[in-house]
Amino acid sequence: MTDLSGAVLAAFLSRHADCVAVTVTEAKGSTPREAGALMVVARHQVLGTIGGGQLEYLAIEKARAMLDASEDQAEMAVPLGPAIGQCCGGWVKLTLSLLTPQRRQELLTLAQQAWQAFPQVFIFGAGHVGLALAAALAPLPFRTRLIDARDAIDGAVPTGIPLDRTAMPESHVAQIAPGGGVVIVTHDHALDFLIAREALARDDLAYIGMIGSVTKRASFAHWLEREGDSPARLDRLTLPIGASPIRDKRPPVIAALVAAELVNRLL
Repeated sequence: MTDLSGAVLAAFLSRHADCVAVTVTEAKGSTPREAGALMVVARHQVLGTIGGGQLEYLAIEKARAMLDASEDQAEMAVPLGPAIGQCCGGWVKLTLSLLTPQRRQELLTLAQQAWQAFPQVFIFGAGHVGLALAAALAPLPFRTRLIDARDAIDGAVPTGIPLDRTAMPESHVAQIAPGGGVVIVTHDHALDFLIAREALARDDLAYIGMIGSVTKRASFAHWLEREGDSPARLDRLTLPIGASPIRDKRPPVIAALVAAELVNRLL
């Protein structure tokens, strides 16, 4: 239960009356997923993954046979070898459970508990880059939140991502749990600097990043000095974000590069 948020799971279950939960309950040797990995199988759709390949195909086939027969529970012990066309060499045990109303609620409760353990990522700025980054992070094990000071934003907010509209975005930095991340991509450089100063004043955040350039970094350093703060704090600031030999400024590409930085720092 490490990769499905409660909101995503609840939305899926609301669309599908009949489902089977497939859980990896044991994993030995080389396996595509760890114990606890979850997949929910409906008649025509699947949420989550237990690792793909023939293993997953067999589990989906069994789950749909259970739906047809109204079978309550089943187990599968699967060696990941030539017999099923996989060469991992490990072994997994799967537990398949028809999702009764009680089991649905138990699953949602577990998903919510797992979600509470995800690191928080606050994206300041719901412009094109902010929305693209929110979309990139939505399927990842982060508690992502968008913050914006404007009345109107540049597109649709991804499902499951909260958006807070506030006149003082920098005040929201204090709400981030220790070990979380800050990504600053607002429409206003002065606002970027205010948010970054609040974030750098904390020593318990795993990632603080700001969109921009080497010139913007120098401007921020001068601004910090004028405000009486030490430019040495910039050692903890990733600016520009998504640094890469790839010179591509399209928002989805920037979002992919920043998502990789967050995975490396927070997970």
